[in-house]
Amino acid sequence: MLKKISIGILVLLAIPFVAALFIKTSYEVERSVIIDKPVEQVFSYVKMLKNQNHYATWGMKDPNIKRTYSGVDGTVGFISKWSSEDPEVGVGEQEIKAIKPNKRIDFELRFLKPFEATEPAYMLTSSHGENATKVSWGFKGHLDYPMNLMFLFIDFEAQIGNDLQNGLDNLKNILDKQ
Repeated sequence: MLKKISIGILVLLAIPFVAALFIKTSYEVERSVIIDKPVEQVFSYVKMLKNQNHYATWGMKDPNIKRTYSGVDGTVGFISKWSSEDPEVGVGEQEIKAIKPNKRIDFELRFLKPFEATEPAYMLTSSHGENATKVSWGFKGHLDYPMNLMFLFIDFEAQIGNDLQNGLDNLKNILDKQ
């Protein structure tokens, strides 16, 4: 009888690990907004990482966030570091990895606490009519096996997508007033 109970417990413990083999390990999120300003004006604002402090929702969650910078903002290699006691903000850094003027900025996000991860993000700008710009903000993430089980309980695409959209809406409000 003890042997059957032990086998039953082992099977129950194994089920989540087997299920995780069939669950995705990565996700991609992109959101967009139209801003009634020319591409050059919008791009010159979004390429400056320090400006994200005014529109990205993550950094606004903690008024006591500590920030440090290295390099020349708006150029490849610039790094923006943050540190917060708030677990939703945590500790990490963002580096500009590539810039295609008036078109695209690629970032690398390095999260250090409360978890470690390195993920790519980007911002795209394109003309949308004569004096309007479409801005798209994207993020790619992953959870290694067996942590990918969290995809069953947390909709990362929706959560991060909402944060991206809120940030883009904030960006639009800022630039519309300029």
